[in-house]
Amino acid sequence: MKKLIITLTFVFAIGLISISAQCCSGSKTKTDSETKVACNQTQEATDVKAYYFHATRRCATCEAVESVTKEALKEYYGSKVSFKSINREEDKDNPMLAQYKVSGQTLLIIKGDKVVNLTNDAFMNARTNPDKFKAKLKATVESMM
Repeated sequence: MKKLIITLTFVFAIGLISISAQCCSGSKTKTDSETKVACNQTQEATDVKAYYFHATRRCATCEAVESVTKEALKEYYGSKVSFKSINREEDKDNPMLAQYKVSGQTLLIIKGDKVVNLTNDAFMNARTNPDKFKAKLKATVESMM
């Protein structure tokens, strides 16, 4: 009986990993450490902006990342921090895709040439622990203001 429980637990864990990998495959993200990137857009250095890059077909976690981010930014900052969701498949020619080396679902917080990638935190917590993700998002934005 003990072996059966261990085997079923192992199979369940592998299944979860497989589903997670399929959901956001091709998502090559950097760590959430800050990355300096030259900003070619007309963006004031004082403006903090959030960009969520996604595919056309999205899983529940992908949708949660967008909705929790949008909700948190509106709750904490109103219109002071802008949020833009970009479908990278429909908008293939968007220069931001190359500029920020986006190849999968990606959440970036940007101010001038300072870029923080929150993709890992967002995908780990948006559905299962949104308050933890909101706290990380708020701390990141606060540090950039």
